[in-house]
Amino acid sequence: MSRNPLVVLGELGQSPWNDFITRDLVTGGELDRLIAEDGLKGMTSNPTIFQKAVASSSLYDQDIRNLAGMSLQPRDIFESIAVTDVQSACDAFSPVYERSGGVDGLVSLEVDPTLARDTAGTITEARRLWAAVNRPNAMIKIPGTVEGLPAIARCLADGININVTLLFAVARYEQVIDAFLKGLEERVAKGQPVDRLASVASFFVSRVDGKVDAAIDARGGLDSLRGTAAIANACAAYAAFEKSLAGPRWQALVARGAKVQRPLWASTSTKDPKYQDVYYVEALIAEHTVNTLPPATFEAYKDHGKPVIRIREGMAKAPAQLAALEKAGISLDEVTKTLEVEGVASFAKSYAELLAVIEHKAGALVG
Repeated sequence: MSRNPLVVLGELGQSPWNDFITRDLVTGGELDRLIAEDGLKGMTSNPTIFQKAVASSSLYDQDIRNLAGMSLQPRDIFESIAVTDVQSACDAFSPVYERSGGVDGLVSLEVDPTLARDTAGTITEARRLWAAVNRPNAMIKIPGTVEGLPAIARCLADGININVTLLFAVARYEQVIDAFLKGLEERVAKGQPVDRLASVASFFVSRVDGKVDAAIDARGGLDSLRGTAAIANACAAYAAFEKSLAGPRWQALVARGAKVQRPLWASTSTKDPKYQDVYYVEALIAEHTVNTLPPATFEAYKDHGKPVIRIREGMAKAPAQLAALEKAGISLDEVTKTLEVEGVASFAKSYAELLAVIEHKAGALVG
């Protein structure tokens, strides 16, 4: 009998995380099964995930009824149910967290996405959510916008585990690496420990091909470049990650027990039916990485994934592929800037829709 490909991914140095959270997944025993049988090592959430969970089920209706009856506003109701879910998931992952020495078993909760351009507001929100969840294996998600960079450094310096989200450009990712190092350096300078501080940098993948492939199709005659941009971009990010590990700043932190800020491949589901459903997962298997998989991609990889470290092949091809895109008049810089703006707007829209759903349900349930 062949071994579970998801478990093998973990053995190769890539941690499979679940890009999904609902209360029944946590409380019904399925999460425990995924951890025990499928080698699941962590979980992420975002406003879109919570919006779908609350809107499409009655799982949260009793909580909404009770909290609305206490005259709480929709924002406070959402935070209460989200914190409860994340706490329960953190508790389920606690053995994974302990066995891995704090590397895995982490669960992410995102700051209010409308604060993506507000450094001070993000810091305040991150500190508050970290205290509310009150679990060592929680992670607070902060967008990797220009305004998010100082918030990332500040919160890491405060000892908060940080998941940097909405990264599309390698240049921005390099700034995130710098913010990570600054945060840890500040702790070391103050004599504070860094050995249990965890961070990942969530680099979005398939959305890049969505934009670039559309531009390729509009131009015509460039079919050989379809489906190359996202993987090449991610491979360039991984090269930047490896370069940072060789520098003196990182080596000084390693001596204090610091753990690497792992690249996390996000948006790894396949949007274009022309590509295999595990296309982005297979190409980006690499040591010291995380792949956060939506449920359908998670199940697809379990069924027919072929786990082998392939990142070196992609890294060898990436420079020529990226150069070919530029030569064809497709600016990856412009694409990634657009994707960041759209990503921030999309999460803010989901957040607004989530609050509207809660407000509607609260009115119906209490009224």
